[in-house]
Amino acid sequence: QVRVVESGGGLVQAGGSLRLSCAASGSSFSRSATGWYRQAPGKQRELVAAVSIGGNTNYADSVKGRFTISRDNAQNTIFLQMSSLKPEDTAVYYCHVGGIYNAITNRYSSVTGSWGQGTQVTVSS
Repeated sequence: QVRVVESGGGLVQAGGSLRLSCAASGSSFSRSATGWYRQAPGKQRELVAAVSIGGNTNYADSVKGRFTISRDNAQNTIFLQMSSLKPEDTAVYYCHVGGIYNAITNRYSSVTGSWGQGTQVTVSS
């Protein structure tokens, strides 16, 4: 399995921005669909954004227009650019690499693949 390491979390005021990075090992990264998940206190882990091998993207309704997922295959890295952050965005954010992206439905599944350790994002009011 590949190693997945997130970075870029921190404390930010509401309305601010953060960019999360996820570095993945392995030569198969360019052939891997990836996604960002988050888990807030007392809530289930949820998919925030995903990107397919071909560049298709999917976003949770709560972050559409504010978050952007992208990938740099040369660096084996995916990013989550977060803007207009809200206190409800506070969560531990997890990167997942190697899931299944359904190009027809634009849905991502983490049934297979590797998880990162998570990075804390805290948005203050």
